[in-house]
Amino acid sequence: MSSGSGAETIPLAVPDLRDEDRRAVLEVLESDRLAMGPWTERFERALADAVGVRHAVATSSGTGALHIILSALGIADGDEVITTPFSFIASANCILYVRATPVFVDIERDGLCIDPRLVEAAITPRTKAILAVDVFGRPAAWEALERIAADHGLTLIEDAAEALGSTLGGRRCGSFGTAAAFGFYPNKQITTGEGGAIVTDDAVVGERCRSLCNQGRDASSSRVEHVRIGFNYRIDELSAALGAIQIGRLEEIVARREEIAAWYQDELGDCDRIALPQAAPGSSPCWFVYVVRLHPEVPPGDRDRILAGLRARGIGCRDYFAPIHLQPSYRELLGHAPGAFPVCESVAGRTIALPFHHRLSRAQVETVGEALRAELDGLR
Repeated sequence: MSSGSGAETIPLAVPDLRDEDRRAVLEVLESDRLAMGPWTERFERALADAVGVRHAVATSSGTGALHIILSALGIADGDEVITTPFSFIASANCILYVRATPVFVDIERDGLCIDPRLVEAAITPRTKAILAVDVFGRPAAWEALERIAADHGLTLIEDAAEALGSTLGGRRCGSFGTAAAFGFYPNKQITTGEGGAIVTDDAVVGERCRSLCNQGRDASSSRVEHVRIGFNYRIDELSAALGAIQIGRLEEIVARREEIAAWYQDELGDCDRIALPQAAPGSSPCWFVYVVRLHPEVPPGDRDRILAGLRARGIGCRDYFAPIHLQPSYRELLGHAPGAFPVCESVAGRTIALPFHHRLSRAQVETVGEALRAELDGLR
């Protein structure tokens, strides 16, 4: 293990901010219109076009977007929603927000998304929806999930927060299910600072989501008339301006991330103690993070030693994700114990997210690869 200073010289994530982004934000500041203005409309239209759907509603966060979708679809107390335990915790939290119950099923060992072979067995008379996550930007098995949802009369929801720009079978992530949520935190493909969005092809769902985001007003309401109990999940104009400019270079962003992923493949593809992220057949992931996994023969406890060693060398890294069902709040609420979802738990103990952002150079990827190999060799 390295005994370096630990000063981070190659960060895990860096937002892609350019002069055109700064000019757009400055334009908003000079306009005095800081909320519910033209930049929000521009961003929503551009996002809908990029995803290939009819409607988009920009929100203040990806978590807010998912909460609104569940509320708009009428998921409520007594309902069950089948979902994955391997995700950022917000995907399950939002189910609890509407007083429904998250029903976890295990994940695919290679793809890391919810395993559709296990979904059907988890369906009960209380099941209302399936909420699948495009983990790390890799599309879930949407064809199988769509078939299961149709066969059982269930609503299908896509958490695409990590998958802007990813495709499956020629369709963009965000276009599957009844509605999808995106998030635009600074480590995502594009950023609005904090921010998110709802996308859907269903006009009724889209308008209900827009109303719920805006304190329950609908398109015909006055500012003092509220037709339903809503929330304030609106995006602001500063964030929307940043998003509108960034979404305009999405194809460039996708290409750049593909290039960096290919560099990692070149650098680490022959390393026999890790598994690199791979695209599913017919898919083209736009990776949100670049996560490698230690092979099973590497003791799980060694993962944390590798992370510490990389950080000591100045390389940003982290584990992704901790199993949701083993988080203290979920263990108390739902009663899950270790071993409930063995694939998820095994994967979660072996993940290493490496630096992945637009500013990475080929030389930096080589440095990361050399450091990871050195840390692995130090375990022998």
